[in-house]
Amino acid sequence: MKIYIAHSTNYDFKNELYVPLRNSALNSQHDIVLPHENDTFIKTKDIIRESDLVIAETSYPSTGEGIELGWADSFKVPVVCISKEGTKISNSLKTVSDAFIVYRNSEDLIDQLIAFLASKVIGR
Repeated sequence: MKIYIAHSTNYDFKNELYVPLRNSALNSQHDIVLPHENDTFIKTKDIIRESDLVIAETSYPSTGEGIELGWADSFKVPVVCISKEGTKISNSLKTVSDAFIVYRNSEDLIDQLIAFLASKVIGR
């Protein structure tokens, strides 16, 4: 499954999100696209259009991420929103997703994502 990871750039996403994902079993089971993993320009809109799922880290508000979620919704790509325990997320996310995961730490995030993906048949 091709999974695009959407997120704000206003936090340490490389250590808090990218490292746990790359070090998890999910990395070998799926094609995970991390848009800011290196300095190579990517056509985000095209990648989202070709993805089977978008995972959106929504703990930090982001206009760019909101645009990406709008693209996913228009392309009918399923979105799962993840957020850190104790953060308040935007109510508007309910217009693009009905799947929400609240996590305590990186380990809990990976465990919940593995369980979520195992329980769902994602497809368009």
